[in-house]
Amino acid sequence: MYFVDTIEVPGLGNRGYLAGGAGSAVVVDPPRDVDRVIGAAAGRGVRITQVVETHVHNDYVTGGLELARITGAAYLVPAGARVAFDRTPVADGDVAEIEDGLALRALATPGHTPHHMAYVLEAAGRAVAVFTGGSLLIGTVGRPDLVEPALTGRLARAQYDSAHRLAAELPDGTAVLPTHGFGSFCSAAQAAGGATTIGRERGSNEALVKDVDTFVAELLAGLDDVPAYYAHMGPLNARGPLPVDLTPPRPADAEEIAARLAAGEWVVDLRDRRAFAEGHVAGAFNFEAEGQLATYLAWLVPWGRPVTLLAASPAQLAHAQRELVRVGIDRPAAAATGSPAEWVRDGESPRSFPRGTFAELAARGSDAVVVLDVRRDSERSGGHIRGSLHIPLHRLRDRLSEIPDGTVWVHCAGGMRAAVGASILDAAGRDVVAVDDGFASAAAAGLPMGRITAEEAHERTGAEAVLLDVREHAEWAAGHAPGAVHAPLSELASGGRLPRAVEDGPVITICRSGKRSREAAGLLAAQGVDVVDVLGGMRAWVEAGLGVVGGSSGGRSAPGSPPGGNGDSDTVSGADGSPGMSRAHSSANGSSAPGGPSDAAARLA
Repeated sequence: MYFVDTIEVPGLGNRGYLAGGAGSAVVVDPPRDVDRVIGAAAGRGVRITQVVETHVHNDYVTGGLELARITGAAYLVPAGARVAFDRTPVADGDVAEIEDGLALRALATPGHTPHHMAYVLEAAGRAVAVFTGGSLLIGTVGRPDLVEPALTGRLARAQYDSAHRLAAELPDGTAVLPTHGFGSFCSAAQAAGGATTIGRERGSNEALVKDVDTFVAELLAGLDDVPAYYAHMGPLNARGPLPVDLTPPRPADAEEIAARLAAGEWVVDLRDRRAFAEGHVAGAFNFEAEGQLATYLAWLVPWGRPVTLLAASPAQLAHAQRELVRVGIDRPAAAATGSPAEWVRDGESPRSFPRGTFAELAARGSDAVVVLDVRRDSERSGGHIRGSLHIPLHRLRDRLSEIPDGTVWVHCAGGMRAAVGASILDAAGRDVVAVDDGFASAAAAGLPMGRITAEEAHERTGAEAVLLDVREHAEWAAGHAPGAVHAPLSELASGGRLPRAVEDGPVITICRSGKRSREAAGLLAAQGVDVVDVLGGMRAWVEAGLGVVGGSSGGRSAPGSPPGGNGDSDTVSGADGSPGMSRAHSSANGSSAPGGPSDAAARLA
């Protein structure tokens, strides 16, 4: 008999585990607030005999060292990890017995870190679960770029090999129990679902269904920004974290709050964003206690800057303290509970700003205000409001000077980060409206989108807009959309002029997958061009069954066409008379060249 209990850390998107039998248990990747783990073990009536780390963590402060000290358990850490404290080093193949018939076997799985180790839980000699840490996650893998940039490519390939090792050596029914992937930025993508097995991952995980070159290329291309505080987590864990102190902070009155603000310290209001908008201390920042408080506050605050917390209640304050110690913000400088009326000095009044929806923004007209998108790059790549300014939240305080004059409508994907951004702008004296709405409502409200679907591009090509293909010559020659004009991004970026055909009127840019067309759209928008780009590029175009010309259709190249061109395209000179930018003939019904869409998909993939 055995059990596995999950220790959820939803604010960081992580999980730890307590696993054991009738009297003994092992803890895998514990959070820093170890009282939760000790309570879980007490509830099971088991003694913690081993504390295990899959790797030296980059996204949170571990509780492993403290938990081992309190319980007297052996502290198992991968042998390749460089740490400054005594521990039991673990190598590939090592077995730790939990109790009779229940053991933990180590499997080297480098990739997320060079020293990463997975642990197989074996009951009566049979693998029943595997604690995969940051290696094999649900549908994806851990990031390989958190250790050292020079190692990223090599670690990505090691991550692929490690996933295949787990799939090859473990039975299909083995439960996969990762630490990351539930909102953590340590994951290359987010988990789809909460439970999985080796068999399920074998048929769906990115690392197990793609060849290594495709997997590595797509993994590296999809990596997003790394939270700034990650730079401090690995070294802190390697030194050995100090014990946690969760006693209440020293109380602060209105005079002290004002003094700390004047000194440039951070005063953080933990209340609900709606309450904050209605009234708050001037200069305070709003990070809601619920949600991803620790991730975003630790990401934005200058490391080591004193933080004073303002909370609606002692319970909210205690919850926030627990969240923050997990990322190394150990002791608030001071704190206050209650309401803004108690936090402002005599004779002063709380500040406020309005909240809005995308429908309200559409009704007033986005051209009349500054629309600020504070989502991450990867989110914006999936669609954005046309003409909006994009500054990811974690870069906002350093780029306030880039925001034009006027009222700023701040939005994100759902409202939480918009509230943080609005509070930052409000503290800087700007007039703001926090959009408290889901981004899916933007298009439904009629706001113009800066990225459109392939079907929408097809409908608009010709009568309304010119489709501008910004891929390189060989890609264009392999197949392109009927009616498109060719202008490679490399030429546009180096100062090449647009073809005359696209000098006037709206332009739609398209590339292979959507990345270069977005860059081209940015370049053209800066020149005053009315431009949108195609989400998913030519891949999406072909998948939608839309026409493709060129490539296998044969025919002679038109004068000025690049080698490998075809008789379906004519050269359209640029404004300076330069050749090499081509426009395809469109058939009356938009059908593809001989070979059909399936052949085109193969050529364009």
